[in-house]
Amino acid sequence: MFRFLIRRFIQALIVMIVISIISFLVQGRLGDPVHQMVGQSVTLEERKQIRDELGLNDSLFDQYIRFAKKAVRGDLGVSYYYKEPALDVILRKLPATLELSFSAIVLIIIIAIPCGVIAAIKPKSILARTLMFFSTIGLSVPIFIIAIFLVYFFSVEWQIAPSFGRGETEVIFSFWETGFTTWDGIKHLFLPSLSLALALMPLFVRLIRSEMMEVLQSEYIKFAWAKGLSPMRIYFIHALKNTLLPIITVAGIQTGTLVAYTILTETIFQWPGMGFLFWDAISRVDTPLISAYLMVVGAMFVITNTLVDLIYGLVNPTVRLSSHGL
Repeated sequence: MFRFLIRRFIQALIVMIVISIISFLVQGRLGDPVHQMVGQSVTLEERKQIRDELGLNDSLFDQYIRFAKKAVRGDLGVSYYYKEPALDVILRKLPATLELSFSAIVLIIIIAIPCGVIAAIKPKSILARTLMFFSTIGLSVPIFIIAIFLVYFFSVEWQIAPSFGRGETEVIFSFWETGFTTWDGIKHLFLPSLSLALALMPLFVRLIRSEMMEVLQSEYIKFAWAKGLSPMRIYFIHALKNTLLPIITVAGIQTGTLVAYTILTETIFQWPGMGFLFWDAISRVDTPLISAYLMVVGAMFVITNTLVDLIYGLVNPTVRLSSHGL
């Protein structure tokens, strides 16, 4: 375990260095930040002075070293628009994105696992064929199309769920603003979380079905039937447990996809999270905020992948963590 953690720490350090270089280089490719900070009446001399104060006239190497030293201390720059530390702005929006992602993951688990198992138990049944049909369609439909249909039916036609915003929220633990504690917040969370879940759910339904069908043909499952174990125990304990390893692998990989879909979902539903903030920062050429977002998301990827490897060891103790993850 100790060797695994050391190895993962070194890998995480390398990944974060690469992400920091990319984040830094992005700053010089999105336009002139001075132009976004000042009005048209500012003279060229004043613009040059501002660039000197921001260090934008220094060499690229000097700028990166300065950026990296500040990043190590948790200083990811000051937002040009909000006039406050970019990391503070992102952390203020982080709870909304985490709640949206968590809700989508819960919906995926609740719906995808039973659907995948049912489709694997009786693959030729009408229900299984229907599930596979809709999962195929779901893989082909972009998330913004799904979101538009959800808004049309649930908000316009049936008027049972709001189509934008986060709704009423409450502050808990003195720093976490959540909508889970209010009915209005839950109603506002329903459509964006369902939209995000439907974008990834078909993949997991098909994956669970495929892995489950293979496991059900194995010898130990036949032995479990011979022992007279109940079908529910065989399907949802013995068989499902051995389908989780590839599912966990795909879930870790899909973290990046989830973040990308979060940007689209939050933009469509005007959800005040990190994704919507990132899109807004691009439109304003707020380069410190963009770089800080990339750094924070990169750190989330590293942490998620490490947790996936640890879960491997919990699901299947025969997997050696010291040799996994290279």
